[in-house]
Parts: sequence; structure tokens; C-alpha cells
Amino acid sequence: MDIEIIFRIAAVGIVITVINQVLIKNGRDDIATMVTIVGVIIVLIMVIDIISGFFDTVRTMFTFY
Repeated sequence: MDIEIIFRIAAVGIVITVINQVLIKNGRDDIATMVTIVGVIIVLIMVIDIISGFFDTVRTMFTFY
């Protein structure tokens, strides 16, 4: 597993946290919640891509002709 993906997920988390805190301080709680949900969706897409690659690798390893 590449360490770069861990750093990307951490970076998304940090950016979303900062944006979330700024929005909460300005009284925009509804938008802060939406930003958090969008951040979770972005990370889930990253993880789904990794899992998809894993299953493709497993499928090619156990392909019987």
C-alpha cells in the first residue's frame, strides 16, 4: 500500500476540519455540516478506488482458464 494515500486522506481531513471550524464560528452550522458530509464522501471515494484495485488484483491472481 502506498503511503501517499494516507497523506491524502489526512490532508482532506485537516482541510475539512479547518473549513468546518471557520463556518461554525461564523454561525453557518448547516453549511459546516454539508462540508463535513462532502469530506466524508471524498474520502469514501478514495477508499473505494483502493478496494476496487485490490479486488482486480485478486481476480487476476486467481483467474483460471
